[in-house]
Amino acid sequence: MDEALLSKGERTRQAILEAAYELFIEQGYTATSMRQIAKRADLALSGIYNHFHNKEAIFAELLLERHPYRQVLPILLKTPTGEIEAFVRTAAHGMVAELSRQSGFIKLMLIEIVEFNACHMPQVISHVFPEVLPIIERFVQAGHCLREIPPVVLFRAFIGLFFSYYLTELIVSGTHLALNQSNAFDHFVDIFLHGILKSPSEDGLQNSFS
Repeated sequence: MDEALLSKGERTRQAILEAAYELFIEQGYTATSMRQIAKRADLALSGIYNHFHNKEAIFAELLLERHPYRQVLPILLKTPTGEIEAFVRTAAHGMVAELSRQSGFIKLMLIEIVEFNACHMPQVISHVFPEVLPIIERFVQAGHCLREIPPVVLFRAFIGLFFSYYLTELIVSGTHLALNQSNAFDHFVDIFLHGILKSPSEDGLQNSFS
């Protein structure tokens, strides 16, 4: 965002959001007060209330403003959907890379889940999903070989799988579980595209647990 193009009020609003973001990441939501946010933003306490009626309103705004989709969406819009595997790989790589650059967003999500029981997510999804849906529809239309899966379910499966990839990378990093996992990302892409069970043509047998 070019600050030179912002009005004074918009710059003040951004200063508040940036100060709150830093404090939420540093010390958590509960431990952060409006007074601390005002001090970090170099504002009088009353100045915050001209833009946000309480701390929760600031947090809800940050969830949307810091959402990785803003950076990932342009990448996806430029990605041809003719090759499904290439499209999935590019989309997944863009999402994981952006999560890595915005590690603070994960902390915001944990605060949202633990302290707010995800009560702000319907608002976030209602804003994000309409912008993402055209990409999902392009993907579905280009994928004549895809199973008939509702776009919403496809969206959830993609987000869930590669979000879990990012989280588990954080968890296993530096442990023996991370050894020989240089191609873990490729496996996640393959699982999203093909699942985990062999097809009968791969081993000449029907898949079975028996």
